[in-house]
Amino acid sequence: MLFCAVAIGLLFHMLMAGGPSFEILGSFHFQALSYAAAIVLGLYIMGCYNRSFLARPRFAVLRLLASIFLATLALMLASWAFPQAQMPGDAQVVCTALSLSTLYLSRDVLKRVADLPVWKSRIMVLGTGEEARRIEALEQSEDAPGFVCVGFVSTSEEAGDAAQAINHPNRVIRTEDLVSAYQHLKVDEIVLAGDAHKDARLREMLLQARLKGLRVIAAEMLMERELGQLSIDNAYPDWLLFSQRACPSRVSQINKRVFDIVASLMLLVLTAPLMVLTAAAIWLEDRGPILYRQERVGLNGSVFQVLKFRSMRTDAEKDGVARWAAVKDPRVTLIGTLIRKVRIDELPQVVNVLRGEMSFVGPRPERPSIVAELEQEIESYPYRHIVKPGITGWAQVNYPYGASTEDAKQKLKFDLYYVKNHSIFLDLIIMLQTVRVVLWPEGVR
Repeated sequence: MLFCAVAIGLLFHMLMAGGPSFEILGSFHFQALSYAAAIVLGLYIMGCYNRSFLARPRFAVLRLLASIFLATLALMLASWAFPQAQMPGDAQVVCTALSLSTLYLSRDVLKRVADLPVWKSRIMVLGTGEEARRIEALEQSEDAPGFVCVGFVSTSEEAGDAAQAINHPNRVIRTEDLVSAYQHLKVDEIVLAGDAHKDARLREMLLQARLKGLRVIAAEMLMERELGQLSIDNAYPDWLLFSQRACPSRVSQINKRVFDIVASLMLLVLTAPLMVLTAAAIWLEDRGPILYRQERVGLNGSVFQVLKFRSMRTDAEKDGVARWAAVKDPRVTLIGTLIRKVRIDELPQVVNVLRGEMSFVGPRPERPSIVAELEQEIESYPYRHIVKPGITGWAQVNYPYGASTEDAKQKLKFDLYYVKNHSIFLDLIIMLQTVRVVLWPEGVR
């Protein structure tokens, strides 16, 4: 579609110019490829490939416009080195209009097609307890999960109250032949929920199903795959014991460190003028300190001094008590409000990364007093300190700003997903998504 939009835009330009141009025709493939690559990158950065993208049509159009704006800006910068990538002005206008309309319409059509049950994985859930209820709720959510649940098989302990367990008791399946039920219902996966594996009858049926080559996964794996987060209910999770990512090799650590240094130096060079202007604005507002140093908890619970541009009054915590930032916090200065909205206050942390105290990507570091409080409330909270904290992270691009224990619990699910699955590729994905968070701030305080 993007190639066609470029072709039509250039055709319009030649018609308005009075005839074909061999120069334009000769550079068509380069212009089309450059434009398509820039638009696709912009779409990804702005979250236009997320399943919930079309949930609010007005915001979907705004995000498409932002994607095209980013792509156009990138092409303008690229045209200095590659002049042939720049399209004529009238061709650009036509191409942009066609791209916006076709991208929105195609996504609307594809979303409707992709939401058809025929494309979704058919699962059978073993169990009707709390985990089964969460799976049922996810299936009926607006996030358009990639599965359809054909039924719930109750264990012998649950048989008496299965009707009260899930919201639709008519979906409970009672069978002594799991393989036959699996084949009859054309199930793609069996999902093991709760303590269903402790039921001797189901365990035997499950073993027979595995011998037949049927796929069996745990409920935690399903939720991880669908939501990009891990459960925090288990104080001693199996993934921590067996995950190779949680204990990376020496080579992986070196690769991560090189990635951090390169990314931090690039960010430092690109944002140096902005950092100078921010420093001057902070000093001019109240003649106070420009940088703010604060104790944070890092790798394996070690404490370090994080650097930030000061965004609050100098007496924000004169009593020495750490507090969550509130909505429209009166302690935040005028300049602080502006730099918080676009995360400029976090830029000095590139120094922490270069020192080796932080990574570019990782869980956000918290203050020691808040960490101590959260560790009392959430048993699995210390596991986020297995990796270095980061300037940005998986929780930051998937969950808005958190300022309560409940927010910390929700963000921890994403942080633990990162701890289990972190890689250079995932770091790149998070960095691209961070651009969307900066340009499209949600929940900033």
